[in-house]
Amino acid sequence: MRALLFSVLISFAAIALAQAPDLQLLAEINKIKAIDNHSHPPRIVGAGEKDDEFDALPCDPLEPGAVPTMLRPENPRFLAAWKALYGYKYDDAAPEHVRELMETKKRVMSQQGDHFLVWVLDQLGIESELANRVGMGRGLEVPRFRWVPFDDPLLLPLNNQNLANESPDKKFFYSREETLLKRYLRELGLSAPPATLEQYTTKVITPALEQQKKNGAAAVKFEAAYLRSLNFESASSEDAGKIYSQYIKGGVPPSADYLKLQDYLFRYLAREAGRLGLPVHIHTGGGCGTYFRLAGSNPVLLESVFDDPTLRKTNFVLLHGGAGPFTKQVAYLLIKPNVYTDFSEQTWLLSTRKLSEVIRDWLESFPEKVMFGTDLFPNTPEINWEEIGWMTSTSGREALAIALTGMMEDKEITRERALELAHMVLHDNAAKLYGWQK
Repeated sequence: MRALLFSVLISFAAIALAQAPDLQLLAEINKIKAIDNHSHPPRIVGAGEKDDEFDALPCDPLEPGAVPTMLRPENPRFLAAWKALYGYKYDDAAPEHVRELMETKKRVMSQQGDHFLVWVLDQLGIESELANRVGMGRGLEVPRFRWVPFDDPLLLPLNNQNLANESPDKKFFYSREETLLKRYLRELGLSAPPATLEQYTTKVITPALEQQKKNGAAAVKFEAAYLRSLNFESASSEDAGKIYSQYIKGGVPPSADYLKLQDYLFRYLAREAGRLGLPVHIHTGGGCGTYFRLAGSNPVLLESVFDDPTLRKTNFVLLHGGAGPFTKQVAYLLIKPNVYTDFSEQTWLLSTRKLSEVIRDWLESFPEKVMFGTDLFPNTPEINWEEIGWMTSTSGREALAIALTGMMEDKEITRERALELAHMVLHDNAAKLYGWQK
């Protein structure tokens, strides 16, 4: 009995130890220059300018919802971010101290000028950041920032009224997509989608992707879960062509018909992306907005896409790793040869402890498929993209260290292997996927 009790106590002690990172390992992890697989950085703007291209579907205009604990201003990591980035001298956020901080910020931005965005990456230990933006711009220098454009608009050539009316959020989102599709058409010298589906795919979708590739795109992005379910089932060109031809002339297509057309267009676009060597990024898991339908963002809904033999040359990245209830499913989906994931968004959605559990689960399955990501984004002047970037980068590295520490203590890996895995997650897996290996 005593032996059993002693064994249980030892087990509890091991679990407790695994809640904190091995300090030597963490120190090594903090030295690794990372590739941030998913982010929404701003561009430099002048007086009176506004950057509204950091997301195709920005959440700010939506009905306000609850803010996750990790993103609330009282999170002490933001105080730590102020100290690390701007030499903040205080242990509180007293108004007079924050005013002093804002003066310091203003001075640093002025000193750095157009180099400010790169300066921030240097402070975060990020070698290169995949920037999910409508377009790039001032200060977003290649190769430190790599463009990932949004291609949901290419799935929406018809009248979107029925789908947009499903919720106030969708009404706003579809209006944004319609504006972006007009921009894509204009860039191709078109004023409207052509008359037939074949013409639309060959004269709009393919040229748009080729133009994005030419302009430096490293991948393409879909936020489809904000608009519809991720269940992009197989659809025939004949059925899709009939729907397109009927409603491109006018009228509002029934939702079921329009979704079938979108299913066809998504798979066509994914095949073309694969041909061009552009990985397809897909938002999975929780999203912003009080009308967001979580069930439609389950990455398992994409399984028939991953199993489509004609899409095996297309690499898919499950952004956010099914953040929320779907991280376990993602661990199994990584067995597909063309499926990858990152833990962006989870870096500000989950505590470091909880995030470490997710990362460990993935590393014990398919470590070659796991990537680091911050999902940083512009916010308030006081807690802006650079503070969110510092918090998420710090939390992500610490969570990775905790996961690897637990695996070392459980004798699953050696210290050397732990450091190798850290390099893979923070840098090498992404470098290999995007062809950036030296």
